[in-house]
Amino acid sequence: MSGAFLGIDVGTFETKGVLVSEEGTVLGQARRAHRMIVPQAGWAEHDAEAHWWGEFAAISRELVEASGLSPERVLGVGASGIGPCMLPVDAGGNPLMNAVLYGVDTRAHAEIAELTGRIGEAALLERTGNALTSQSVGPKILWLKRNRPEIFDAADGFVNSTTFLVERLTGRRVLDHYSAGSFQPLYDVAAQDWADDLMEGIAERRRLPELLWTTEIAGRVTPDAARATGLAAGTPVIAGTIDAAAEAVSVGVSKPGDTMMMYGSTVFIIQVTESRGRDARLWYAPWLFPGCHALMSGLATSGTLTHWFRDRFARELPAGEAMGVLAAEAAASPAGARGLLVLPYFSGERTPIHDPHAKGMFFGLDLTHERGDLFRATLEGIAYGVRHVAETYAETGNPASVLSAVGGGTKNAVWSQAVSDVSGLPQLLRRESVGASLGSAFLAALGTGRVVEADIERWNPPADRIEPRSDLAPLYEAGFRTYRELYERTRDLMRARS
Repeated sequence: MSGAFLGIDVGTFETKGVLVSEEGTVLGQARRAHRMIVPQAGWAEHDAEAHWWGEFAAISRELVEASGLSPERVLGVGASGIGPCMLPVDAGGNPLMNAVLYGVDTRAHAEIAELTGRIGEAALLERTGNALTSQSVGPKILWLKRNRPEIFDAADGFVNSTTFLVERLTGRRVLDHYSAGSFQPLYDVAAQDWADDLMEGIAERRRLPELLWTTEIAGRVTPDAARATGLAAGTPVIAGTIDAAAEAVSVGVSKPGDTMMMYGSTVFIIQVTESRGRDARLWYAPWLFPGCHALMSGLATSGTLTHWFRDRFARELPAGEAMGVLAAEAAASPAGARGLLVLPYFSGERTPIHDPHAKGMFFGLDLTHERGDLFRATLEGIAYGVRHVAETYAETGNPASVLSAVGGGTKNAVWSQAVSDVSGLPQLLRRESVGASLGSAFLAALGTGRVVEADIERWNPPADRIEPRSDLAPLYEAGFRTYRELYERTRDLMRARS
């Protein structure tokens, strides 16, 4: 074996790392759990020093030491992380507050409305490729300026999770173009550069990272970072990207039409497309490499919702057993959860409705329902959200034929089967479900020239396929109609209670 590549991904609830040989053999895995900080309803934060850098450094040390390899045999490092996030940092890259997370944090709804009115919906779609939503970074920077002016004024820059990690590793503050596509309205997708006119009143160019493509070498591990991580000083570090994109790479998404579904704290879907997308219901960004495009979508809750359910309704169960017990109870409940239906809008909703005021709902409860019915309905509610997104892709002329599935939810048979049954789409599973950390390691290998894109088939070959059960199609067709109508009929009531 000539060498290995390190990939580490910071997620909403845990950081995961993997060390992979140049041939694609997983040499070691490690993880650290953490919690999402929720100071108040609609807010979601991380402690970047502890959750991002502290766990990255600890996992790096653990993997390098356990592998028995000399640090010099780690040939490249790839970092990925949740995003888009908004973290103000000082000139040394140190956090000035907790990081404000991606679309699950809906604090900037007033700034979204203000900027949309100022710039205009049509101009936003044309210049940035997206409508402004809770996923957008620009409104969150403006929120900071309005509500924490002392922090805003002290900030030398506003960064994403990967920017923060790469700066700690190399001393260079960079952001990949794919991630920059979520910094609306600060990034011009046609120019593939920061948009000085659109950022007026929000942030100046000097306070935004330097733009690179994902696999470009951002720099090399500094002596200080080497001491913290156990890596060798001088090890190449790529620019990296948002976790969902690295997940997509890990399951072979590369050519137009390829579609990844990530079961994580949220469901996130990426489809590589032939050309630039223009539909406000979905998100667009340049893909990881020059000349490539992608359409994205994401629910606001999925894994966060299953964690919420476990913590509220399975407190008597040991933490390590609770999800297994709940899954077994859900499996004992029939398809359709005996008439129970869930709107999974427990933190508003992202695509395709982009409604921060949307509320979660259990509909159809009666005195016969048990915990297993509620949990099955929760999983099916997320599946209905996936179908809503899939139909939106089809309406834009970009239908998916199969979902390349990855993430922890693939290990829950009830959940993964429900997604195929409800959406009508098969799911392809790969040998490794490590996810974004594996994708980041592969991107590091790609950036250092040791592999080509097609080598992912060797690193992570197909292993299984989930087919939709056609006999359940009428049941879920009726359920989906109710799912859609339930939101439409209660949307104004939800907004009134915000």
